[in-house]
Amino acid sequence: MPATVVLGAQWGDEGKGKIVDRIAEQATWVARFQGGNNAGHTVVIGDQVLKFHLLPSGITRKECNLVLGDGMVIDPWVLNTELTGWQDSTGEDPRGERLYISERAHIILPFHRYLDSLDKKIGTTGRGIGPTYADKTNRIGLRFGDLSEVMGDDDWMEATTARMNSTLSSAGSEDTITVSGLKADVEWIWNAYSTSIQNTGLMLDNALKLGEHIILEGAQGCLLDIDQGTFPYVTSSITCRGNASHGAGIHPGHVEEVIGITKAYITRVGHGAMPTELDDADGEHLGTVGHEFGTTTGRKRRCGWFDAVVMRHANRINGFTGLALTKLDVLGGLDEIKICVAYELDGKEILEMPSSATALERCKPIYISMPGFPSFSLEEWLGIAKKANDEGIGFSTLPSAAQQYIKKVEALVGVPCTSIGVGPDRDATIDAV
Repeated sequence: MPATVVLGAQWGDEGKGKIVDRIAEQATWVARFQGGNNAGHTVVIGDQVLKFHLLPSGITRKECNLVLGDGMVIDPWVLNTELTGWQDSTGEDPRGERLYISERAHIILPFHRYLDSLDKKIGTTGRGIGPTYADKTNRIGLRFGDLSEVMGDDDWMEATTARMNSTLSSAGSEDTITVSGLKADVEWIWNAYSTSIQNTGLMLDNALKLGEHIILEGAQGCLLDIDQGTFPYVTSSITCRGNASHGAGIHPGHVEEVIGITKAYITRVGHGAMPTELDDADGEHLGTVGHEFGTTTGRKRRCGWFDAVVMRHANRINGFTGLALTKLDVLGGLDEIKICVAYELDGKEILEMPSSATALERCKPIYISMPGFPSFSLEEWLGIAKKANDEGIGFSTLPSAAQQYIKKVEALVGVPCTSIGVGPDRDATIDAV
């Protein structure tokens, strides 16, 4: 079977974890291909709420093997906390059994966190992701596959410590690194993960040759891509389809399906323009009903109407074969729902996003209006979803105005919706028929 890519189509926080958890039932591998613990994926199974930052969302499916891929930057201490929590709740330690870490993945060290904490402009998570990717690009980073080589290399330890302290001092940080501390960190990481460090690209390639199904799980969203996003208010990695296979260590010909995850509205965390942002009662409704707080940082998310300009851009970059529209239930109870179809920039109507962040700040949304639909309790939405899937009748179980909204989104983006999310639970998702 081919690989399926699951990507965020907006500014992240679209609900990728729930979708990956759901479709992982038919997969044997789930692989993260970029990012680090600046990601936050939430999976809800009944009364159990699971939050992951590094572990692939497929961990809830015991038959799934898990890969932290070549293109990731990984904080070993955060990963250990997640694994400890998982082991405490399930009794399973998947390291070396079904969790594998790419030997090519880069390591986030305390130095990187110290440096990232100085950011005041971009609004990063402060987790050390950007500085680690910078070291990777500068060819001075530490990879998991290099641990055994540097552990006994005193020259490397001293030179690396000196470089890190010089960088911290130049940046105005009061934090410092010691040779003994760096050596202890490297040894701890090796001892904690040596059984998991593998050539994961080769493992995935072999699995595909055997006809197994692989999900390539993205973090963040298209608009946070370092090349294609709203630069400079972006993350430090390539979040889009082009990096999915590359960051996993397999070739792009393996990919057949690309699922773009998008909320029925739009949110953003951090700095940077968001043309449809709402600072009114409707925005308050979206934030309150949608519980819009970041999984990773706890920061309040900025909320706005669905932006078809953003989505057309995301589709051009990624070539979605289907959209998973999440949180449709959050729109319930609004009398009128708006969709942005174009921008006005300096008196002219434009249909595509400008590349300049300052130009995007001047963009004013041009809206069309759609009728609202009733609100239901989470239990009622879950019942609607179960009826739709059990009887195989798809979106027809939804209120007519909600169906109209879905059709309009499909027409504006040019991609069919393959599923509709109507609540946080794993089963509160309606499949297309």
